[in-house]
Amino acid sequence: MTHESRDKVSRALVLGATGGIGSEVALQLLAAGWRVRALRRGGAPRTGTHHVAIEWVAGDAMHADDVLAAARDCDVIVHAVNPPGYRNWDTQVLPMLDNTIAAATRHGATVVLPGTVYNYGPETFPVLREDAPQRPLTRKGRIRATMEGRLRDASRNGVQTIIVRAGDYFGPRTRNSWFAQGLVKPGRTTRVVKVPNAYGVGHEWSYLPDVAQAMVMLIERRHTLDVFSNFHMAGHWDADGTEMAAAIAQVMARHGIDVKTRRFPWWLMWLASPFVTTLRELREMRYLWQQPVRMDNAQLADALGSEPHTPLDVAVRATLEGLGCLPGKPSAKSVVHP
Repeated sequence: MTHESRDKVSRALVLGATGGIGSEVALQLLAAGWRVRALRRGGAPRTGTHHVAIEWVAGDAMHADDVLAAARDCDVIVHAVNPPGYRNWDTQVLPMLDNTIAAATRHGATVVLPGTVYNYGPETFPVLREDAPQRPLTRKGRIRATMEGRLRDASRNGVQTIIVRAGDYFGPRTRNSWFAQGLVKPGRTTRVVKVPNAYGVGHEWSYLPDVAQAMVMLIERRHTLDVFSNFHMAGHWDADGTEMAAAIAQVMARHGIDVKTRRFPWWLMWLASPFVTTLRELREMRYLWQQPVRMDNAQLADALGSEPHTPLDVAVRATLEGLGCLPGKPSAKSVVHP
């Protein structure tokens, strides 16, 4: 149990606890001695044995009264909820955040947001720092910038906010990622890896358990942080766009599988995106694969001493195993998406 919980057991509300980052943060909060409450339509999921220690509350993040009630007695609200499948961002993302801010204001809770690089434009690349101007190129980026603006406004009224931005997520319990949707196919033994990068262009990846650990460490240091704090994680830097594919091939080689590397079929996304929402949204982010975007983690290292960092081969193996991409290994059933 952590130093904070020796005097009292702290409680966190996690919105999006069945998703990738929300699930990981919930798990690590539990491991750190926190009580974790989760708001979900329908209450507790029917599967996912590691969720049994969570206090599940039936409700909808789109309903202000549900969020307000769920946040009662909570010290922290982790806002990790997004509309599934990239749908309805225009109509749901900001109302859900407004409900979180209202609940945090009422109950004096700290808001923790997993951030993205979508709200930055190319003029801030190749090294991205927290204070860079936010001039997004895309619709999702503009929404993300607006979210952070509203949180900054709320912090001026006393709502503490912690934002953690990281590279493209990968991990054993999420399929909603470029790793799972672009590079490999979950549930199938990996024999082909599709590389989205332009030739020679570096890319940053972040292992979800590392991101969650950094968030929990910041949560437990929140009383030492500014009322509005934002941090970047360095994650795993793939210097020329080939290192992640090579790491996957090395893991599969240990299982006797010869992996082939191919270019990601962007042309196919252009053809299919008018009919498939997910492909259309992924295509919108192509500019992040056409130029290097590396994140400066100096502020995070200063706050924590060092960034949580799982070795790439260990992280990739765990991810492939969790996604069911190793021979004879079923995919993880622990994350249940709404």
